[in-house]
Amino acid sequence: MNRLVSISILLLLTITLTGCNLFDSKNELPIEMAAFNSLTNKEKDLIPVSPKDSVVEKVTVNSENKSLIDKDYDKGEVYSVTFNNTETYSSGKLTIFVDLDKKTVVGKGFTNS
Repeated sequence: MNRLVSISILLLLTITLTGCNLFDSKNELPIEMAAFNSLTNKEKDLIPVSPKDSVVEKVTVNSENKSLIDKDYDKGEVYSVTFNNTETYSSGKLTIFVDLDKKTVVGKGFTNS
């Protein structure tokens, strides 16, 4: 009987801790939110709906996007987060470039993609 009680208590404790995410150490911020958090208030005002209204792509660093990326960034690929409905008459869509670690912003600007 004592063993049954111990197992029940351990099971209940495990379920409780799992529900509180105490075992989950991988609470990573989505790429879109890492990009959104790097924006100025003026840039955030350009996003009419939600940061989730964006397109995330892994792209190659090339001559078209190199000028928008930090000159010290030396990797060949980067994630681009392009926020929908941010284009104006004089510019393209607001695009943020995030390192492959999915949290370090390495550049931003307006693109025609």
